[in-house]
Amino acid sequence: MTFCAQFLQCRRAGAALAALFALAGCAMNPIPTEVPNAQTIAGIEPSGHVILTEIFAGGAGVGTGALTFKGKTYPFKLVGTVIGPGAVEKLDVAGEVYKLDDVKQFSGPYSQGTGGIGLETSGKGDLWLENKAGVVMHLVGTQTGAALSLGRDEILIEVEKK
Repeated sequence: MTFCAQFLQCRRAGAALAALFALAGCAMNPIPTEVPNAQTIAGIEPSGHVILTEIFAGGAGVGTGALTFKGKTYPFKLVGTVIGPGAVEKLDVAGEVYKLDDVKQFSGPYSQGTGGIGLETSGKGDLWLENKAGVVMHLVGTQTGAALSLGRDEILIEVEKK
């Protein structure tokens, strides 16, 4: 599927995704009192590894990824939002997962409250995300395109059932 076709598909899904986040409570998920960073995970061994790709159009994005945890790979789907006017971008990232004891803790809403405010353009991404179970992901990779953000990103992950 071409980028333009993906963009149009994402744009049509934007309203539905916004409703999904509102229903899931993700948009109102409070920023953790202690924003995850290198200091908050210092000395903690990674629990797993994650790769993901997400395409944003407007304020919503869709994507796929895989979690490697205890020698097994778990594919997942995700939907995301950029709090602000929106984006037209593709994100390809990978990184470590921390504080994950059971794969059941991985699904759910994650938020990042440390993003830049304003126009973000293509370059390297460095994301710190945390969910309500306390699972932390540190993801690095590339961002292609542009986003106009208020500094907060949210994603909702659902591990695919086998």
